[in-house]
Amino acid sequence: MNSILITNAKIVNEGLVTEGDVWVKGQRIEKIAGQIPADHSMQVIDAQGQYLIPGAIDDQVHFREPGLTHKGNIHSESRAAVAGGVTSFMEMPNTSPPTFTQELLEAKYRIAAAHSPANYSFFIGASNDNLAEVLKTDLHQVCGLKIFMGSSTGNLLVDDPAVLDEIFSRFPGLIATHCEDEPTIRHNLAEYKAKYGDDIPVQYHPLIRSEEGCYRSSSLAISLARKHGTRLHILHISTARETSLFDNTQPLHKKRITAEACIHHLWFNDQDYTRLGNLIKWNPAIKTADDQAAIMQAVLDNRIDIIATDHAPHTSEEKGKVYTAAPSGGPLVQHSVVAMFELARKGGITIPRVVEKMSHAPATCFRVIDRGYIREGYFADLALVDANRPWTVSSANILAHCGWSPFEGTLFHSQVTHTLVSGRLVWQNGALIEGPGGCRLTFKGWD
Repeated sequence: MNSILITNAKIVNEGLVTEGDVWVKGQRIEKIAGQIPADHSMQVIDAQGQYLIPGAIDDQVHFREPGLTHKGNIHSESRAAVAGGVTSFMEMPNTSPPTFTQELLEAKYRIAAAHSPANYSFFIGASNDNLAEVLKTDLHQVCGLKIFMGSSTGNLLVDDPAVLDEIFSRFPGLIATHCEDEPTIRHNLAEYKAKYGDDIPVQYHPLIRSEEGCYRSSSLAISLARKHGTRLHILHISTARETSLFDNTQPLHKKRITAEACIHHLWFNDQDYTRLGNLIKWNPAIKTADDQAAIMQAVLDNRIDIIATDHAPHTSEEKGKVYTAAPSGGPLVQHSVVAMFELARKGGITIPRVVEKMSHAPATCFRVIDRGYIREGYFADLALVDANRPWTVSSANILAHCGWSPFEGTLFHSQVTHTLVSGRLVWQNGALIEGPGGCRLTFKGWD
């Protein structure tokens, strides 16, 4: 049984920063104290001056396996995750084929068990005709159901009102939604194509995938959830207007409707399209500086509960196509923690708040068992962050399979030096430590 002693750390947990030691024995945290004596059986990591945080839990990633592995795969993208201090991920169903059956869902779990250094869970996907399969989902073993209530591909778009009503009324677990109104987007796109053809300047992306389209769809999801008492989680809020839909009068564990903000909507705004073009083309779109500021304010006042990435890699060649052919999405999971530490350094958020939104809140929101906190008896999912180790993102240090990042050329002042996943050291000073993989996340369920 491995035994690791982390000494002299600035432990960030549950709103506090305290100096101390953490002893990891096997998969779990054995002891937390001001000082713990080392013995010969322990591997000692001196964390002098570094922050020890519970590993981030990213509740929205697209790792592209099966079927789209030219963009990324579970092994490559989970390596990038642990390099960035993300110890657990929840992956989306828009693979090829889409994850619409229990058989396809379990096939993804088998791939992760064999190849992922991070802990993992996978959403089952909803279509207009797979409710019977969705209702077989084991809510103690699966994070939830994903519904694309906005523009997508194939039959991933669920746009039949009767089907939506039945799913919201019958699914007993957490429903996570992508909310953009398809008729609004189609109307806007037709107008811009009439003017520019396929080569629409990307700065019009937030006007095509507009505030109105986001608000209409988010409002619909919330009305359905309130009608049926559904546990609803709306992903990647991108507009100031949408933040008014969410409540901060209840503690997170009592909320039935929650929301997520993503790194790109907190870091970039529409002025960045000139510099980065399709590299920051996401759905929902990155919008104005006012939207960006309002999303951060909603994070700070707890109307928005979680910070995640929507990590969604594409190749450089794909991103280099004209607007209508260039896919939306990009790689972020390796840089999410350090990006938020950078925002903390600039005074926009505190480090304990970063940990709350990236580690504690996802664990609470999804009812993850024994993860997301630094507590004795909990799984040792931990990351050490040196807040005074500047580095610049470059193609040489990007681990995502696609090999690029919208952060390329960015100077970060913090660096993840060590990552532990379920008690095993998997990342140390720039190197991945190969060995047994992460664990399947388990959940308290909703029954």
